[in-house]
Amino acid sequence: MPALAARLLFLAVLLPFSLPALALDDTPQNREAQADRYLAAVPPKSQIADTVAGIAETLPPEQQEQFKTLMIKYFDIGKVSVAIRQAMVKTFTADELKALADFYGSEVAKSAVGKMDAYRNEVLPATEQELQAALGKVQAELHPQKAGDEKPAEEQKK
Repeated sequence: MPALAARLLFLAVLLPFSLPALALDDTPQNREAQADRYLAAVPPKSQIADTVAGIAETLPPEQQEQFKTLMIKYFDIGKVSVAIRQAMVKTFTADELKALADFYGSEVAKSAVGKMDAYRNEVLPATEQELQAALGKVQAELHPQKAGDEKPAEEQKK
């Protein structure tokens, strides 16, 4: 047993020094490869389609399908995909991109992302209500004379 304990202690001491060896070299090539992995897991085309569908829901029902069709027809997904890839390579390290690709490529993340609209729909009403309440309080504090000095329209005309 002492030999096993010594080996485990030796491994525990060396483990922190070996973690940087697991990191990717932060080269442009590695960043590009990991950005490509991410874009394969989260295709811009599907993100744009989801966004367009969300916007379409704000239109009258009889206009929604035509709107979606025309937006997809005229939206240059290739141009946006290039911009997304370039921004990712410029902004994130290779390890960060790898982590994003690993996460969003997993089945758990795909399931969670698929539930985000339902989650937002649950949270949005409470968030909007609280924003309105806070805005009213901010305006009252910034302009206290207006809050107490408001007179009916008839009195203001006199």
